Amino acid sequence: MTINYEKLQAVSNQAFKMLESCCICPRKCRVNRLNDEKGFCQTGLRPRVCNFMPHHGEEPAISGTRGSGTIFFSGCNMSCVYCQNYEFSQLGNGREVEFEELANFMLELQTAGCHNINLVTPTHVMPQILKSLELAIPKGLNIPIVYNTGGYELPQIIKMLEGIIDIYLVDMRYGDNDMAFKYSSALDYPELNQAALKEMHRQVGIAEIDSEGIIKKGVIIRHLVLPNNISGTDSIMKFIANQLSKDMYISLMSQYLPCYKASQFKEIARRITYQEYENAKAAMEKYGLSNGWTQDGHGLERFAGINIKPISKDDNSQ
Repeated sequence: MTINYEKLQAVSNQAFKMLESCCICPRKCRVNRLNDEKGFCQTGLRPRVCNFMPHHGEEPAISGTRGSGTIFFSGCNMSCVYCQNYEFSQLGNGREVEFEELANFMLELQTAGCHNINLVTPTHVMPQILKSLELAIPKGLNIPIVYNTGGYELPQIIKMLEGIIDIYLVDMRYGDNDMAFKYSSALDYPELNQAALKEMHRQVGIAEIDSEGIIKKGVIIRHLVLPNNISGTDSIMKFIANQLSKDMYISLMSQYLPCYKASQFKEIARRITYQEYENAKAAMEKYGLSNGWTQDGHGLERFAGINIKPISKDDNSQ
């Protein structure tokens, strides 16, 4: 991680001012979070953290052998009826932390040997994260920063993060706006998600994976396969291949569980079938996408590589 500290300070100040009439995500709630007012994400001035720990269940290039230094933020700018993390994303479990404490979490995770700092659901607390980075970097924080997002982002906000975020671990949850609105209350999700991904790709490019199989920079796209093709896998894979790159790394996830309010929707009140997952893999193959990981046996944390080619620092072929 090499961050221009003066730029970080400037972007941090700019983003922080945006909290006065909050417009950092597509919700644009316009509440004054500097006065601790709360909008859709139910987060005021201070970020809420549910947990932080070395996490060994992410994609192999993220978790590696020493774990990913994961910080789980409470609250979310989406409202997925099937969210498996609903206790902290929707119900607000966790506690408020000061910026200095959040910075110390990052430093503790680095000291524990983690490969990176993995910010889970960072969108609604991006300015607070930047303030914490301002405090952590002078104290020695120097491992890659992972922006682990549900993908409901404003591309102009993502553009502000250029040179600060090393790795974008981003969901492409839906290919159809009606599905996004019905199951996640996320209006215009496909359009905004795709525009944000184009900006992420412009910034950091295809995943750069070292000789030990650890990502140092780049984009990884996560696609959660939902029952009855609600996720619109074919259109998403077509977008990736045609408008990003056929070399893009994709994590094709079979781990869907009908959590939270999913039982209220018959069409998603079950796990996906073997055939539904095979159809999703076929869509990847159809569009020539072969870099990334699949989950075998509907495993929650078992990833199998598909055509992974580690690169050395001197290999610029990707």
